[in-house]
Amino acid sequence: MNQGLKWYVAHTYSGYENKVKNSLQRVIENRGMQDLICDINIPVEIIIEQKGEEQKEVEVKLFPSYVYIKMVMNDDTWHAVRNIQGVTGFVGPGSRPTPLSEEEVRALNLEGAINEEETEHRITLDFAEGDNVVVSSGLFEGYNGVVQAISDDRTMVTVLVKKGRRDMPVEIEASCLTRENA
Repeated sequence: MNQGLKWYVAHTYSGYENKVKNSLQRVIENRGMQDLICDINIPVEIIIEQKGEEQKEVEVKLFPSYVYIKMVMNDDTWHAVRNIQGVTGFVGPGSRPTPLSEEEVRALNLEGAINEEETEHRITLDFAEGDNVVVSSGLFEGYNGVVQAISDDRTMVTVLVKKGRRDMPVEIEASCLTRENA
C-alpha cells in the first residue's frame, strides 16, 4: 500500500460524475496507475419516491459535480485526472489540490463499505401537510381528506376525513393515498 495515498476532490461539469469515473478507470487501467490512483467515489443516497401506490428507488448524488479520488498526487496523476473530459479542476487554492483531512474522510464515509441493510432510505411523497388527498385503498377508499401530519419515517399519514358533519382524523399508510388533482 502506497503511503502517499490521500483523498482529493475533482470538480466536474454537472451530470458528468459517472462519465468522469468511468473514463478515469480506463485511464488507470491503460497507464498501469492502479498503485497511484486506487479508489474513485461518488457518494449517493437512495431515495424512495412514492406516487400513489407506486414506489421507485432513485439514486441521488449527495455532492453533485464532485468526484472523490484516492490517489498519490504527482504530475502524472494530476494530469491523468485533469485531462479527463468533464473535469474542471481540483478543489484547492489555485491549481494546487488540497487533500481531505481524516475527519472529512470519516464524515463522508469514503473508506467504509456501505451495507445495503444499514443504508437509510428516504421516502419522498407527492403530497405535503395541508394538501388534499384521495384514499385509494383500504377501509376509507374513495374518501377525500386533508393531510394533517406525516410520520417521521414518512410511511403513515394522518388525514382529516369528512365523516357525516365532522372531520375525523384517520391514520393511513402513505402508499394508500394519492394527491387530489386541483
